Amino acid sequence: MSMAVGTIMQIAGIGFLVAVLHTVLKSAGKEEFAHWTTLTGLIIALLLIVSKLNLLFTEITSVFRIQ
Repeated sequence: MSMAVGTIMQIAGIGFLVAVLHTVLKSAGKEEFAHWTTLTGLIIALLLIVSKLNLLFTEITSVFRIQ
């Protein structure tokens, strides 16, 4: 599996897990924890995306030899 597909699958897995946790917590009456779970999942997914963007920009600068 390529790196791009692996990253997409990781983000999808995080989204699925967060959706299940949010639903369970909300039905248990813990709406505040459900919102924090969603926020935490979003932050983790954004950190994955930012790390991949860093790799992309590093590769672009190495290809074009930008200082």
